[in-house]
Amino acid sequence: MSAATTSAAEVISSGRAALGIELGSTRIKACLVDADDPTRVLATGSHAWENRYRDGNWTYALDDVWTGLQAAYAALAADVQREHGVAIETLAAAGVSAMMHGYLAFDADDELLVPFRTWRNTSTERAAGVLSELLGTNIPLRWSIAHLYQAVLDEEDHIPDVVSFTTLAGYVHEKLTGRRVLGIGDASGMFPIDVATNDYDAEMMAKFDRLVAERAPGLELRSLLPDVLVAGESAGELTAEGAALLDPSGALRPGVLFCPPEGDAGTGMVATNSVAPRTGNVSAGTSIFAMVVLEHPLDSAHDELDLVTTPAGDLVAMVHCNNGASELAAWVGLFERFAAIAGGTLDPDEVFEALFVESLDGAPDAGGLLAYNHLAGEPIAGLPEGRPLFVRTPDSRLTLANFMRAQLYGVFGTLALGMRVLADEGVQLDRMYAHGGVFRTAGVAQRFLAGALDAPVAVAATASEGGAWGIAVLAAFAADTAGDPLDAYLTDRVFAQTSFDSIDPDPEDVPGFAAYLTRYRAGLAIEHAAIAATH
Repeated sequence: MSAATTSAAEVISSGRAALGIELGSTRIKACLVDADDPTRVLATGSHAWENRYRDGNWTYALDDVWTGLQAAYAALAADVQREHGVAIETLAAAGVSAMMHGYLAFDADDELLVPFRTWRNTSTERAAGVLSELLGTNIPLRWSIAHLYQAVLDEEDHIPDVVSFTTLAGYVHEKLTGRRVLGIGDASGMFPIDVATNDYDAEMMAKFDRLVAERAPGLELRSLLPDVLVAGESAGELTAEGAALLDPSGALRPGVLFCPPEGDAGTGMVATNSVAPRTGNVSAGTSIFAMVVLEHPLDSAHDELDLVTTPAGDLVAMVHCNNGASELAAWVGLFERFAAIAGGTLDPDEVFEALFVESLDGAPDAGGLLAYNHLAGEPIAGLPEGRPLFVRTPDSRLTLANFMRAQLYGVFGTLALGMRVLADEGVQLDRMYAHGGVFRTAGVAQRFLAGALDAPVAVAATASEGGAWGIAVLAAFAADTAGDPLDAYLTDRVFAQTSFDSIDPDPEDVPGFAAYLTRYRAGLAIEHAAIAATH
């Protein structure tokens, strides 16, 4: 019986479903798919959560990790019961992904030594600078190794007790399976990868060990890092303890195969079928980043570009911006409140759509308006702290259409600065794929991104499922026995029947956004002044 004719209830009850769970910045999402046809989404569940700013660091409490995971899984299980009338008892495979980078350090008793430091923290500038020069490659502020070395430089009390450190996905995976491993894409955001060996760069690790030998005697990096796995490899099985953690109801049985845990960048690449050279994707959420799969190494290191990998281990240039669509959402929330007090009945999605559509009537350069979305520090823009700003001159044209276009342009502003560096390296793109909630209103953010990049931008029907669907696909790939490479599996098995809505750059948007970006770059001086003037 084909996957098309097998009922969802049969797929689930026979253990042929694959589960993906992704811990994003504001939501924990769970997605259940047919392992034999991952385009077939069987159920979803989610849970909202927020980071906290405590003692100078952006963090999430580990208790919130498990409360949120259990809530998202329970919501998915309830969706399964409601829609299909069955319970989830076992699965073909499962996988966990999460926000990349950050710092979770543990002692010999597996106790967390300091609160989780997320990718959003920018307190590692000194460490990142030293490591970038030492290793001859860009080490961004948010990378795990930068957090570790900054703690060494600051002589933090916990350093002598560190026996392991990992990412959020690696932590959750270890608790569910007992395996201290990472998918290569997530691992490449901890420490540089040697793509020839699909492992951490041994020469660079030796340089790091020599660097810290005096300040932190006995600190050997390789023993601290999780082991590296590539997509398709087994990363362990769900233990009895892990099953109880994920599903306290006791319905889910242990023994489920797990794929390597990945970062949200890797799952975004999978969700958009952009793991082959000359393809790329943009993921827009609380942060925004672009991933471009390289045909060959870059000529030189750039502060704006990170070198990471696909889940299969191919080299990727990443432009990562700490700030994405949160400031845009705050402005939309303001208009939503105005609509409510004026007697309107629009729900939040309708407010978004109305404002997005209005932006299409704005001037190509947003009428001289400027919007900065920097709620947090932004290394690419040279900003140590965040100061969201809306700026105009007396002769700029303040209309709702121009205001909304400026806000949408602002989401892509810092990203465009980094992508200009990549273009100067001669890197060519056949197509850029995009996903994230900002692209749900058809033809708006997608069009503006095409103008910003001067390249076609495609959005698939699965784009709104995002990384939770991407890690579910990687779980299904781990359970697949055909042995195809990841790019062939995605192209021939997952995306063969998927239609992409592609938009070419609008001939007026390209010079319009370029003019906006020129003002945007010059206006960063205003951001620096705001940081200096307000504390």
